[in-house]
Amino acid sequence: MPLTADDVDRFVTARPRLEAIAYRMLGSAAEAEDAVQETFLRWQAADAGRVEVPEAWLTKVLTNLCLNQLGSARARRETYVGQWLPEPLLAGDPMLGPADTAEQRESVSYAVLTLMERLSANERAVYVLRTAFDHSHREIAEILDITESASQQIFHRAKKHVADGRARTEVDEAAARRIVEEFLAAAGSGQTEPLVRLLTQDAISIGDGGGKVPARAKAFEGAVAVATFLWGLLKPGKAKLTLVGGSPEIHAWTANGEPAVVAVVDGRVVGVMCLEVTAEGIAAFRNQVNPDKLARATAQWAATDHGEPLLRVAW
Repeated sequence: MPLTADDVDRFVTARPRLEAIAYRMLGSAAEAEDAVQETFLRWQAADAGRVEVPEAWLTKVLTNLCLNQLGSARARRETYVGQWLPEPLLAGDPMLGPADTAEQRESVSYAVLTLMERLSANERAVYVLRTAFDHSHREIAEILDITESASQQIFHRAKKHVADGRARTEVDEAAARRIVEEFLAAAGSGQTEPLVRLLTQDAISIGDGGGKVPARAKAFEGAVAVATFLWGLLKPGKAKLTLVGGSPEIHAWTANGEPAVVAVVDGRVVGVMCLEVTAEGIAAFRNQVNPDKLARATAQWAATDHGEPLLRVAW
């Protein structure tokens, strides 16, 4: 039967939530949009009038589509050029989803999305549905066609895997900006020592260029190595100027709820550096420079009042 106007409205109402689930599941906004569109096609083909709880039906269909997609996505990532990192979402992007609790905010953080790559598909699904969307284990069991006890066990494993890799301190937006400002001041000082003092001893820096922008496949490790690399990013260079198409403007921002540095050239986001902050200092820099993963960030940036840059890099 064709969808009624009410059926379409139900899907439109559910869409933001579905997109937020799919993004957490897949780590890619583009893939999340595809999964949600496929869910709509399944909704269109179903007898919607016979579905008792549309939101539950849509969540089950979407989750299982994401599980299938994760398998093929991970196969593709095995041949990915360099380090694979999630697609960053800038502050204000509706795909970030609910952020009322610490658990919801953490579930979409860039650090946790990266850590979730270690989880099995089922572990990732249970973790996302439980922590970010407060589904009961009974509901999750029905979505994944497993027992309630299995859902609890999977969640326990997933939560432990994520916790073992975390050392994050939650900061508000004002504090995030101060951290980025302090970092940029140190990075632009012309010396590595001020920058080293902001980092943890075991700090790392990872970049994703997708084979389209140079990015070291192996992480820089240790405060001195990371500081030297970051300081070098701001040094003048004709090759850098040619690569990004101009001198970038550097802004303090948030991405995925974490402090971030956003580099913009002529309104186009050319890099997003997400900072993982701990009580001891900045523990990680995850740098997304693959242009294929920055189109949504550019669109969000254009729709945002971002003010003047903190720094204009004179390459």
